[in-house]
Amino acid sequence: MAKRAKVVILGGGAGGTFVANKLARHSDHLSVTLVDATGTHHYQPGLLYVPFGWTEAVSLRWDERKLLHPRVELVTTPVDTIDPDKRRLILPQGSIGYDFLVVATGCCPAPEEVPGLHEGAYHFYTEPEAVRLRQRLEQFDGGHIVVGIAGFPYKCPPAPIEFTLLLADWLEAKGLRSRTKITFLSPLPTPFSIPSANPLVEELFADRGVQTECFFNVETVDPGKKTVLSFEGSQIAGDLLILIPPHKGAPVIEASGIGDKGHWIPTDRHTLMAKHLSRIFVVGDATDLPISKSGATAHFESPVLVENLLRLINGQEPSAHYDGSVMCLVETGQGRGTIFRFNYDRPPQPPRPSRHYHWLKSFINRFYPLALIRGWSPALLLDAFYRRPFALRPFCGSEAMEQMKSRLAEGERGPKRTAS
Repeated sequence: MAKRAKVVILGGGAGGTFVANKLARHSDHLSVTLVDATGTHHYQPGLLYVPFGWTEAVSLRWDERKLLHPRVELVTTPVDTIDPDKRRLILPQGSIGYDFLVVATGCCPAPEEVPGLHEGAYHFYTEPEAVRLRQRLEQFDGGHIVVGIAGFPYKCPPAPIEFTLLLADWLEAKGLRSRTKITFLSPLPTPFSIPSANPLVEELFADRGVQTECFFNVETVDPGKKTVLSFEGSQIAGDLLILIPPHKGAPVIEASGIGDKGHWIPTDRHTLMAKHLSRIFVVGDATDLPISKSGATAHFESPVLVENLLRLINGQEPSAHYDGSVMCLVETGQGRGTIFRFNYDRPPQPPRPSRHYHWLKSFINRFYPLALIRGWSPALLLDAFYRRPFALRPFCGSEAMEQMKSRLAEGERGPKRTAS
């Protein structure tokens, strides 16, 4: 009897958990081990709502073991380095060998890259910082709030836009909007990084009275004066500074010397195999691919990765093709939302905001743990929402994205319900 291949997955975020659960269904000819430093899964998209008191941070934490298929072994330990030559993870005590490795280590905010950023500004990209911002907002009674991007890349590109529009909602509900000025800082010539989505973003900002300062590349923050200085020489002051830090790859990637200068792993954009590293795949934020760093990206990548990994285990060439497809549901405030659907070749063309997309995002937020456990793709969550089948191939491609586009266009008339 042939020896079962040992697949080790490093990281228990969205990508790592999704890949592990899909691979577990093939455990007759492979074993699956997931290694995570804490054993706690954090639902990071939910952090958007924590500063406003609409979600409790503790509700966004789940026991990783409960999210994993029973056939997946969970090992809770930090990993010091990856040794690709010996095919081993080096631990503080001992090591773990592998036949194939999936790196799903995510990324980390790096406020230390901008002098004064940590001491002088807030953000919501980690649980402690989201709670800290909530505490500060509870004390806010009017003035000037500056929201902006302090550096690239950063996780979930639409999130700062979403936060700004939800902030306007929160201020209105508190009776503070009329005495609060909101300014959005962008290092680009436009507020958002995707040109095709900018007209909608600019319209929403104008409707909500959000001022924008473009070509503002943050150089330093002065915590005492509450000011932000740009490389262009301009300066802006605010009573509350909310600035999204640039992000880096995980420390283990840096320590292992297998990433680029930002600690991202060079990855084949179609097969999701690590370049120049044997038997290693990469999923989610850890890649150097020119697409959004988000959980949605990891979900669309995962079926491609799993198919290619299984082919490699069976002695075949990887043939599944990831085309950069991503689907992001975006809050636009006032109980509405929109959707960004795009891939390497097709930019998003977001529809007009509607309550439908806000409801759909709420639905996915609520049923996310079930999707991870079942290894469901975003399309299968749409099946559950609409209560009728939505066919999707085993891996994501342009044809599938067009099917989804048509399906969601139907949904703008409202979700289909059956009589009880």
